[in-house]
Amino acid sequence: MDPILIPILGICCGLLAIFGGVFVRPWMKLKERRMELEASMVAEKAAQYAAQTERLEQRVRVLERIVTDKGIDLSDEIDRLRDERPAPTPLN
Repeated sequence: MDPILIPILGICCGLLAIFGGVFVRPWMKLKERRMELEASMVAEKAAQYAAQTERLEQRVRVLERIVTDKGIDLSDEIDRLRDERPAPTPLN
């Protein structure tokens, strides 16, 4: 092993440590912050979708109740009876 190689490797290790502290650590913090922001945006969007799904489920429940309600059968029967009534004859 060449005696000059040891100081060169030592200097390279020191430079790598400095480079890592100066450039890599802030870059990693920036990436972490970006991931946190994306996670919060995804969580907000998921909450919006959940609220919209809940509203749609409530509307479907109301429609099911209307369709299965016996009152609708009664109103349909009344309408049918109105249609079956003979038309009044004009008096001449």
